[in-house]
Parts: sequence; structure tokens; C-alpha cells
Amino acid sequence: MQVNIIIPAYNEEQSICKTINSVKKVLEKIDCDYQIIVVNDASTDRTKELLLPMKDVIIINHDCNRGYGASIKSGVRKSIYDTILITDADGTYPFEQIPEMLKNIKEYDMVVGARTGTNVSIPVLRRPAKWMIKKLAEYLSEKKIEDLNSGLRLIKKEVIKKFYRILPDGFSFTTTITLAMLTNDYQIKYIPIDYNKRTGKSKIRPIRDTLNFIQLIIRTVLYFNPLKIFLPISLFLIFLSAFVLLYSFLKMPEIMDITTIVLFVSGIHLTAIGMIADLIDKRFK
Repeated sequence: MQVNIIIPAYNEEQSICKTINSVKKVLEKIDCDYQIIVVNDASTDRTKELLLPMKDVIIINHDCNRGYGASIKSGVRKSIYDTILITDADGTYPFEQIPEMLKNIKEYDMVVGARTGTNVSIPVLRRPAKWMIKKLAEYLSEKKIEDLNSGLRLIKKEVIKKFYRILPDGFSFTTTITLAMLTNDYQIKYIPIDYNKRTGKSKIRPIRDTLNFIQLIIRTVLYFNPLKIFLPISLFLIFLSAFVLLYSFLKMPEIMDITTIVLFVSGIHLTAIGMIADLIDKRFK
């Protein structure tokens, strides 16, 4: 087995060294060739300084803060092996699960450490938003998703390259690649893991990032399965037009014919747009 480990790091001076040493300790126990790549995303603390003595680790330094996804892309470009392991630098993920994940990568296109274990430390205030986003993603992708944006996952390099042009530079990198793979019938394996309390301050902005995640989910599914977005809206408008027509006929002095026509025609137009978009998508797959 050969694997590249990519660790994006932004202001992780409290945990970066421990994270790297923990990964090494696990991988040295198994028959595995590995290369660790740490991407310092223009940290303003001592992260860069602490990485300098680590001669057996490849260090990539960004001149400006480009984002989580951009850091992973930089690591992928530098990687030499066909299997990529992504993990965070904040001490939240249990690296003891890496050997089990490696065993499954031959049969699957991606193996995800799903944060569904017995010890999962996710802030209570973030759980409702995560649940809503997960359910929306499951509805639009028509697949069961154990963990939409886990930061511990194994991916085949060829898959990342295929979707490279649509993968964002921010935190939504993992969400996007999960949805892209699910809507294109790639095989994903979820392995339950624990999730520890992070070391240092979180970079997540709850309200803004939640809205961005919802927008991203809709845009990604629209890209790969447009009818899943257009069809429900168009059917709603068509049924609404029928309801308005019937209600105005029975309860009002005049039939709301203009409103009915506008709603009905809008529904038909959205259906046509969705079908054209779906044909274009299928044509270029």
C-alpha cells in the first residue's frame, strides 16, 4: 500500500506536531509506503516555525490564506501516490482507524471516517444545522450519507482529478466531492469513528458557513442531477395554479385566470429548462 497524507494547517501551533507524529506512529506499524504533506495556509502563529525541523515531511507554504480546499489541492498536486488520505491538524480525528480505512480503499473509490462512534464531540449549537444540511443532501442525492463533510477520508487521486474543476477552495471541499461522487455512482465506504474536541480555536463561522453549505449542495446537485431541483419546483407551481383556479372558481366572484396562467406557464418553463439541463449533463458525462 502506498499513500499520501495531506494535512491542511492554518494557525494550528498547538496541535500540528502532535498530529504529524500520531500519523507517523500509526503508519509505521503497518506495511505501507507513505509521504506526509503539510500545507501551511499562511498561518500567522508559530505553525510554520514548528514545521521547519521536520525534514521527513514535505511542507508547502501559501503566501496568503487561500482556504481549506485550496490547501488540499496544493497537496494533491505535490503527491506522488495514487491514494490520498486527508485529515485535519486540530487533533479531532482518531488515526488508529487509518489501517482499517486502507484495507477498504481497494474495493471502494472513497473511504470516509464517519463521526458516528461512541465518543463524538460536536458542539450542540451546530448539530441542528448539520442535521438539516445532511437531510437536504440525502434528499437531493437520493443516497444515505453517514457523514457529509468528515475531514478524515481516503480518496483515489484519479477521482479528485476528475472533479477538480468544481471543487471549491473553502471548507466545502469535502461536501462537494462527497455529493459529486454520490451523484455519479461512485462507491463510498463509511467507517464509524470517534471525534475528539478540537485543540485551539475553530475556523468555522456557523451562520455564514451553514448558508454556504446549503447553496453548495443545491449547486452541486444541480450540476449533476438538475431534474432533482427543477422538477419539484415546477410540479409545485403547476399544482398551485390548479389550486388557485379551483379556489377562485368556487370562492371568489371572478376566476384568477392571469395568476393561474402565469403559475402554470412558469411550471412548464421550469420543467423544460430542467429537461434541457439534464440532457446536457447526460451528453457530456
